Amino acid sequence: MSYNIAGIDVHKKMLAVVVCNVEIDGEFQFERRTFGSNPEQLHSLSEWLFQQEVEEVVMESTAQYWKPVWEALERHWKPRYNQADGLRKAGTLHLAQAESNRGRRGRKRDFDDAERLVKRLVARELTLSFVPNAEQRLWRTVTRKKYQLRRDRIRLQNQLESLLEEAHIKLSSFVSDLLGFSARRMLKALAEGETNPAALAALADKRLRATPEQLCDALGACTELNAVYRRLLKMSLEECRLIDEQIDQLDKEMASLLTEHQHAVQRLAEVPGLGVDSAQQIIAEVGPAAATFPSEKCLSSWVGACPGDKESAGVNYSHRSPKGNRHMRRLLNQAANAAARTKGSLFEIVYRRSIPRLGHNQAIGVIAHRLCRLIWLILHQGVRYEERGPAVTKRSKQLRTWKMIRQLKALGYRIEPGNVQPV
Repeated sequence: MSYNIAGIDVHKKMLAVVVCNVEIDGEFQFERRTFGSNPEQLHSLSEWLFQQEVEEVVMESTAQYWKPVWEALERHWKPRYNQADGLRKAGTLHLAQAESNRGRRGRKRDFDDAERLVKRLVARELTLSFVPNAEQRLWRTVTRKKYQLRRDRIRLQNQLESLLEEAHIKLSSFVSDLLGFSARRMLKALAEGETNPAALAALADKRLRATPEQLCDALGACTELNAVYRRLLKMSLEECRLIDEQIDQLDKEMASLLTEHQHAVQRLAEVPGLGVDSAQQIIAEVGPAAATFPSEKCLSSWVGACPGDKESAGVNYSHRSPKGNRHMRRLLNQAANAAARTKGSLFEIVYRRSIPRLGHNQAIGVIAHRLCRLIWLILHQGVRYEERGPAVTKRSKQLRTWKMIRQLKALGYRIEPGNVQPV
């Protein structure tokens, strides 16, 4: 009986492919082929793998070049073999992390890397990555593009502040958000040629804390502003407007893609520290039901939100969290900081209990771990979030009261609790 496995060393323009029957005894015998990376060659690769009766395919996660190969095999490759009873068995695709397939220095060759993939897959020495289905990969593409646009907006805001400082416009000293409503109106008028500081200050909203006199003082240099600065300012505002429009388009696109999973988005958005946007990003990363992860511990380990181990000779030298999905780690850390500031929530209580002993960073890590396990419960079991902060606070006060009473009795005092009820 044969069981063929294929290993693919992925490059930008070519693929080094090997096939081997792993059921034979002794040294593996590999058959080697080279394919291109264009669509026609990828279709030929799928046909060749089918002819070789390959049951499993493993490839390296080389930059972004593995994605078209994976999608082509997922679409065209039909890895199956005809058994005696006529049944067909679907094959499996594996994506291995490049670090786990690293060879000795000075011994790197394309086909050797592909053969090493097969050998280490059989020996279970590869670290395999989780690759979602095509629909979820599309969600990830949209949410990560939106995140990059938001980073570009922050970068543009910093560049705008540098430009204004260079032009001696001290608006950022009195306006916290240079891309806010009031600041944009003043900067737009400034870019269009307005030279009167009082007229610019009059464009500010009445709710702005800065007084008109302070704004006039900050905008005093506009009377002698060089025309080059005005043109650069206009370009920055136009770029910011374009980024905002693109973000709005992606928001609508993501809402339409997750129409069928709107209930899961709403359940996640009820958690303190999370919102609709964060819920959409989480579903894009782990799936609408987190079905890939059998338990909350598996999800925490994959994200890298749980304590790690560095043990040697029976001594654990570090509990630093392992590496995981960096997008989920970013989301959980942001949500943990927001949840710790939510008044009356359970996460605020956990934060206040943890910060004297662990400090801010580790306390946020504790909350992020709790959030990760809570996300799995909400998605996997379909439950809703229930706030238990007030009940925990009430019980904590009762326990503390009776602890103090016992201490006073031990010192010889006679205490009458009154209306306090034992727990």
